[in-house]
Amino acid sequence: MTKYLVVFDVDSTLIEDEVIELLAEVAGKRAEVAAVTERAMAGELDFAQSLIERVATLKGLPESVFDEVQKKIRVTRGAVELINAVQAAGGKVAAVSGGFNQLLTPLAKQLNLDYARANELEVIGGLLTGKVLGDIVDRAGKAKALLEWAVDSGTAIEHTVAVGDGANDLDMLATAGLGVGFNCKPIVREKADVVIEEHDLRALISVLKL
Repeated sequence: MTKYLVVFDVDSTLIEDEVIELLAEVAGKRAEVAAVTERAMAGELDFAQSLIERVATLKGLPESVFDEVQKKIRVTRGAVELINAVQAAGGKVAAVSGGFNQLLTPLAKQLNLDYARANELEVIGGLLTGKVLGDIVDRAGKAKALLEWAVDSGTAIEHTVAVGDGANDLDMLATAGLGVGFNCKPIVREKADVVIEEHDLRALISVLKL
């Protein structure tokens, strides 16, 4: 049985939601932020620049918003079963996100992920500043994470699997041994090696013969 490293995008892939939209909803800016997200995922906007613009709308929110939003996050159907199947076969599971560590870290713990990486929102005095700390996890950053985790886990690149839905996932899908489009935009559908049509991640269990 092949030991895979499966790396998930998070928003609209591993979970049903776009976390920045859930945060923006608290700030009363959801429609504004959702429009920018849609354009970025379709490949019409530079992801890093679009993220900076969207995060700026969160300025002034209390950090308690993370707990509030965490309760709203819905894990995608079949995700738990797929994660369990990969790990039962001796593989590793990771998540890399253009979202935020403050929400991904507890989710990764909940789902028993082996690796997780996302952006870090700056919080000063208990309030979001509307800024992101450090390097932004963008298209190149996602592919870099996959390569780092492949080395760390001792997984040959041909046994790596990337699963994503938007333009920000294209480099990761191209780098992996198998690039899987899930719930995906047309730009990903064109480039992915495999497209899962049903909205259930268990479909990947049979693709990987787990």
